[in-house]
Amino acid sequence: MSAEVRRLELTRFRVAEGGWERRVQEDLVAIEEPLEIRVEGRGLAVVMRTPGHDRELVAGFLLTEGIIRSAEDLFDLTPCTAEEAGENRGNVMEVLLRDPDALQLDRLTRHVFSASSCGICGKATIESVFVSFPPVEGGPMFSAELLRQLPPRLRQAQASFEQTGGLHASALFSSTGELEWIREDAGRHNALDKVIGHALLQGKLPLSDRVLLVSGRVSFELMQKALAARIAVVAGISAPSSLAVELAQESGQTLIGFLREGGFNVYAGVQRVS
Repeated sequence: MSAEVRRLELTRFRVAEGGWERRVQEDLVAIEEPLEIRVEGRGLAVVMRTPGHDRELVAGFLLTEGIIRSAEDLFDLTPCTAEEAGENRGNVMEVLLRDPDALQLDRLTRHVFSASSCGICGKATIESVFVSFPPVEGGPMFSAELLRQLPPRLRQAQASFEQTGGLHASALFSSTGELEWIREDAGRHNALDKVIGHALLQGKLPLSDRVLLVSGRVSFELMQKALAARIAVVAGISAPSSLAVELAQESGQTLIGFLREGGFNVYAGVQRVS
């Protein structure tokens, strides 16, 4: 059993011949816990995430929210000790910066963009993203045949989803279709932050020569985070939101939705699909 899931007891009701059948059984559920991010001892944000790859999550969060620009801005990422974290032991990550005076808390955008019903003007929202992350140019071309082969490769790598059915996944594929790394989380944005954080900590940014595949719908926030990592091609198993499409059109990104083995839709940047 992976570290992202927990075993519990439940009561299952199912239709049976002559009525309902009731049975107590064990099942696996995805773990979701809060993680507090502290920068230089100051609380910055609390994210609800699936434990695991927390250093990657925090690194990716700081980059995609515009708090840092590169791995050079980080001095250390460490979990707090029991004494430091109090009752939140294991759920607090302390960030030390090389230049603490450069921290700009007003760059934190999660409270602005987290809700699809926030009511913010789409154009103003997109323009504010470009202040921190300019549009992408160039990028590789991917064949339609290669793209349609990616969903089954993603499913085969989703170990925790296979156990629980309750985790989102983000995965990066090379220009030849090779799965490079994948992360799962109860939050789709967290899964992507972990993927990007891994690249940041391993010195693999920018990611302009890869394709990002997410297991569900593609939201504005996911496109924003992909743009921060310079990902030119983003694909989702499900639908994109209208603002995600608008951002992709303005940012020069390729946005693919409903990616299945039988075909897919290209909502923006069709020039990268052959």
